[in-house]
Amino acid sequence: EHDMPKCREIQKNRLRELRAPKLAALDVEFMRALEAGDTAKCAEIAAQKQALRDVTKDPAIGAAETVDQLKAVVPEALRV
Repeated sequence: EHDMPKCREIQKNRLRELRAPKLAALDVEFMRALEAGDTAKCAEIAAQKQALRDVTKDPAIGAAETVDQLKAVVPEALRV
């Protein structure tokens, strides 16, 4: 048996590691859009960044009953 609460935290940390480079890249894009005065692009990037921040709140993480189900949880924001 596995300690599922601990496994969920491990999976959340894994997702945080996966999102870090994506957030860094979006930070650069955001700064460029900000410098260019492109408010629409800034809003689009802000929404993408929020989606990445929310990956650890995916309900599938809490719903997973086995370690294999938990490992399979990769929110859409990380697949793009």
